[in-house]
Amino acid sequence: MSTVDYAPILVMVALAGFLVVVFLLGSVFLGPRLISKTKLMPFECGHPSRGNPNRRFAVKFYGIALLFLLFDVEAVFLYPWAVTFNALGLYALAEMAIFLGMLILAFLYVWAKGGLEWE
Repeated sequence: MSTVDYAPILVMVALAGFLVVVFLLGSVFLGPRLISKTKLMPFECGHPSRGNPNRRFAVKFYGIALLFLLFDVEAVFLYPWAVTFNALGLYALAEMAIFLGMLILAFLYVWAKGGLEWE
């Protein structure tokens, strides 16, 4: 592969970086600067905050977050396989079937153990 093959990717990354800078500078220079007591109060989901903001999260939250990340990262492997499916052939189909089978078994195990229950 030559460097010409990577040109569209570099253009996209440069454009994304440019837009990030434009939007950040736009919000700094064009945004309102009115500061009031109400604006400085904590606000969450349409309701005023109550209670101690430093309370601990349940350990269950971290377990579910880790499971989400695990299954999400595993799903990332499906895209390159799907893109090159025709070139890979039947062997890759069998390997992906084994991979998905293991992923489904892991999901069913976590579900049976109650790892996805939120109480």
